[in-house]
Amino acid sequence: MKLLVVGGGGREHAIIKKLKENTAVDVIYALPGNGGMMDDAVCVDIKATDIEGIKAFAVEKQVDYVVVAPDDPLVLGCVDALREAGIPAFGPDKKAAIIEGSKVFSKNLMKKYGIPTAAYEVFDDAEKALEYVKTAPLPTVVKADGLALGKGVVIAMTREEAEEAVISAMKDKKFGASGDQIVIEEFLEGPEVSVLAFTDGKAMVPMVSSMDHKRAHDNDEGLNTGGMGTIAPNPYYTEDIAERCMQEIFLPTMNAMNAESRTFKGCLYFGLMITKDGPKVIEYNCRFGDPETQVVLPLLQSDLLTIMQAVTEERLSEVPVEFSKDAAACVIMASDGYPASYEKGFEITIPDAMKAHVYVAGASFKDGKLLTNGGRVLGVTAVEKDLRSAIKASYDMVSEIHFDNAYYRHDIGAKALKVLEG
Repeated sequence: MKLLVVGGGGREHAIIKKLKENTAVDVIYALPGNGGMMDDAVCVDIKATDIEGIKAFAVEKQVDYVVVAPDDPLVLGCVDALREAGIPAFGPDKKAAIIEGSKVFSKNLMKKYGIPTAAYEVFDDAEKALEYVKTAPLPTVVKADGLALGKGVVIAMTREEAEEAVISAMKDKKFGASGDQIVIEEFLEGPEVSVLAFTDGKAMVPMVSSMDHKRAHDNDEGLNTGGMGTIAPNPYYTEDIAERCMQEIFLPTMNAMNAESRTFKGCLYFGLMITKDGPKVIEYNCRFGDPETQVVLPLLQSDLLTIMQAVTEERLSEVPVEFSKDAAACVIMASDGYPASYEKGFEITIPDAMKAHVYVAGASFKDGKLLTNGGRVLGVTAVEKDLRSAIKASYDMVSEIHFDNAYYRHDIGAKALKVLEG
């Protein structure tokens, strides 16, 4: 089989490595991929947002199946374009991808169908939004409506910060058209949990839970990032909470999308807050999370390609989806200065014995050398029988991997260990 994976980061590398385990796979193309994926895929310099280019390449190469991993091409209708060309693909169509593409849509969906989430107001007028934040309870959360590279959410601790967030999104157009509308919502408190779920619109199969570490520095300090590391499973996600989420959030979301004639087929990401009133939705994503994927997929014991094809063909209930009882930890090695400004072009050295455990997020290959080419550079993942062992093994590998300007957090999983070990 010929497969194609759209995207070029650590998440895509994790997906590619898992897909390779199926013996029917002959070749995997990555569009655009990156310099660190070349042992696992054929990288082709076509942007993930070049929908027509992706479709033309898939047709030319007679690709059998495509996995569209990032949010942008899904929201732009990449799956629809491939389907029109007769090529099956994993991921929601454009109508369903709006669940991430518009926060206004997703909040209104939850309100309409009684899915627990933070109280909120929607604004398309900057002056009305500025008037509202003068009296809104603090802290308050300001969100740009559309996609904003994970940077469209501000937790404002003061009125000045709230006003600044409104002006930045709506007047200064920091996020372009994504800030034409904003959501201002109540600040929820409690532990966060990420749950990815396979769904074909008929069945909903949650994957193992995970915990992301968003802040750039230790002790959850510094700027928000795309994620500095993850662990799985998340100890806050108990069996009781999982059952409540299935009945109050997961299945109702699937049914709500069906009722809106927007059947969701793919990976639906639930960003949850376990509040004193129970689990609530912070956000939906229409795809695998990054770097959650880098700890969830290594624990998947069933064949990923088989599951994905079953989702596309609406027969998810017929295939096994089983996960190991082990624990996984992923430490992100980033460029110092990320997520603000940072330098690129430093040589990366990874011992051969560790390459199977490293997902490359931001690297180029030049003159026979692997070079840093992004803010988040590598995800280093270990799977062990328990979380403490997985964390130690991940950091042991990190200490053997080198590039100038490398930066990483030293406390990935520390909060989870406190919960597990009391």
